[in-house]
Amino acid sequence: MSLEELFHSLPPEQRIFQFGAETDSPLTDAFPRKRVVHAGLHGTVVPPDESQQVWQRIMASAPAKKDIQTAYIHIPFCKTKCLYCGFFQNGTNQDVEDHYVDCLIQELEASADLPRLKDSLIHAVFIGGGTPTSLSPKNAGRLLQAICRCLPLANDYELTLEGRVHDLVPEKMDVWLANGVNRMSLGVQSFHTDIRRSVGRLDDEETVLKNLRSLLDYNQCAVVVDLIYGLPGQDMQVWKEDLDLLIQSGVDGADLYQLNVFDGSDLNKAIARGALPPAATTDYQAGMFAFAKAYLEQRAYRRLNVCHWSCSNRERSLYNTLARSGSSMFPFGSGAGGSVDGYSTMLHRSIAPYEMFVEAGKKPFMALMKQSPLQPIVDAVQNQLEMCYMDLNKIYAFDDKLKDLEWLYKLWETRGLVTYNGVMYTLTDAGQFWQVNITQTTLECIQYLMTGKNAMVMERVAAQDSKKTASMVEAMKRMKAMSGTPSVEAMKKMAEAMRHMSQDEIQAIMKQMKNHS
Repeated sequence: MSLEELFHSLPPEQRIFQFGAETDSPLTDAFPRKRVVHAGLHGTVVPPDESQQVWQRIMASAPAKKDIQTAYIHIPFCKTKCLYCGFFQNGTNQDVEDHYVDCLIQELEASADLPRLKDSLIHAVFIGGGTPTSLSPKNAGRLLQAICRCLPLANDYELTLEGRVHDLVPEKMDVWLANGVNRMSLGVQSFHTDIRRSVGRLDDEETVLKNLRSLLDYNQCAVVVDLIYGLPGQDMQVWKEDLDLLIQSGVDGADLYQLNVFDGSDLNKAIARGALPPAATTDYQAGMFAFAKAYLEQRAYRRLNVCHWSCSNRERSLYNTLARSGSSMFPFGSGAGGSVDGYSTMLHRSIAPYEMFVEAGKKPFMALMKQSPLQPIVDAVQNQLEMCYMDLNKIYAFDDKLKDLEWLYKLWETRGLVTYNGVMYTLTDAGQFWQVNITQTTLECIQYLMTGKNAMVMERVAAQDSKKTASMVEAMKRMKAMSGTPSVEAMKKMAEAMRHMSQDEIQAIMKQMKNHS
């Protein structure tokens, strides 16, 4: 069955979520909402009793060539928990931190002399979290020195330290910059004092700008900040003010992220009980995205990939680009993820088992997965779409079966998501906003063409759109209350509500209706 035949065989609600809708407003209405955080296909879990042996075999082998590679190092501590964050694991405790850094250095040292790492090159290191800048100056110095000693850093390496503006104090910055950090990624999220503090950030606008300036005055590293659009209380005017202050701050670049409101998250609970105003709906976020894109382009910012922008030659966003291109990523630290030679990794998220494994001389796997046989194609697709284009000829080179993807991209061209320049497809503004949906559907179509399996992934990442579910409930109640055949108008209202919903939501609503009967 071709993709076109598959398309017509699907239930309407699945077809809209997977392939999108025909609409005059693709920026806001091409899809009901974002359906995954990160696009991808699943692999196969390696049995736990085999994972150590598999990893030892990988690390004992010499690299085929010196490819561009990365390392990810995780620091699982935060002083406070931000309401929107899904990465918080542990509060700060100095004794716990000291022992954790001991184990992290031990894990690095255990890999340092293994051929797969020692005989290769690492071009980008990202120390993420958690809040890596929360480490004491002593522990930060110990860790950074171990990284420089244990990892084969390329001459043009990028070493990013992620953190918060609150930690930009001289006694910490001196240590970071003296020990190899050449890129700082800081979670500003919003400059607006009330909005920042309402979601768990510590400092006011004036302090944020002052601390950023103190780091920039060193003139020793690229400085980039994260901004989130769609936060509670952040309307278009506040978003413009955030962008104005971004320019005023003088930083080298920015990462612009769409807010995800997860079902059951602290943020969603705070909104539900009225402690915070509602977050922006997906269609409002679409307008914020388009405004920011035009705003930054007018001010000569360069697009590095779908979320990352630069206004200086210092900011390369190398790690973020490589992370989506299939480059090997060596993981270190509790909660770290990575991928090496066809295997994806996740290290223990809890500190206790992580430290137990490291002290026993083992890689602290929570899970080791054999990647999908389609992973090389997945990497090629993700790399291109992260850069906002798709050259299908490069995808066809993997297998002739994939030529049916042309139907999919022609469909999206008619719907305003891509344009064709005679060589490749480029994402329109609407396509860029919906890039993760486009990527996920492209991968699912590749899986279908190569294996015959059609599976649609749906994650609950847009709780701010739950009113659409409520509207569906009301439409069904009205129909149930009517005797005889429902009116055409009622049918239209129900169909419109269903257009914005997943199968899971529809099933949940049916159960809810049953409970009310």
